[in-house]
Amino acid sequence: MVSAETAQGSNAGKGKVSRLVVLPFRKSLEISFKSIKARFFRSLITTTSLVLAISFFSFVLVSTDAANGLLSSGERGYRQALIQSGYDLAPDQDTAGSSPKQRWIALLSLLVCVVGIVNAHLMAVTERFREIGTMKCLGALDRFVLRLFVLEAGMQGLVGSLAGALGGAFFALLSFLLRFGSPVLTNMNWSHVFMSVGTAIAAGILLSLAGVLYPAWIASRMQPVEAMRVET
Repeated sequence: MVSAETAQGSNAGKGKVSRLVVLPFRKSLEISFKSIKARFFRSLITTTSLVLAISFFSFVLVSTDAANGLLSSGERGYRQALIQSGYDLAPDQDTAGSSPKQRWIALLSLLVCVVGIVNAHLMAVTERFREIGTMKCLGALDRFVLRLFVLEAGMQGLVGSLAGALGGAFFALLSFLLRFGSPVLTNMNWSHVFMSVGTAIAAGILLSLAGVLYPAWIASRMQPVEAMRVET
């Protein structure tokens, strides 16, 4: 799991042997991936909460892009239909925005998602006391342990964010297609849609990394003796 190299040097004219423990990045990825597989159902629950939060966030963004595409056509019938759907549009307004209710719901869902991620990783740290202690006894430094937790969160965040962003975009487009038909696709600014999906993916990854920082810091600062002493 951990490779060790020995290097010899001199200190004040005397021979000195120092031990340098090296954990390659590829090995870190392998350990993190195996840890996710070993705790698949717990990882699935954490990822699912991220998928739901990012899916709603992407749905709001892409729905706004679809509404703006219909408004760009200039047809008053679309404007009236959007107003009936809940969009607040002034007579001279050419762009639509998400409603305050949607923004608050999206914000709350993202906050709840972060809390869930923090809780899940804190429980993971508790379950892995002996594993962390063993790595530290073998010479793993604090930053190695921190890297493992961050990589796990990054992989979960990438998968969950990608699935949530694409799912939210799909359902947003499907909803507008069922309501307004093919003009939604012809008037859509696809560069804005791709940007919205990318924004949702980036937000999900950042949320996942933000949620793991505190648990990872606790794990990295753990003393080997204390970790090995815990009964599991």
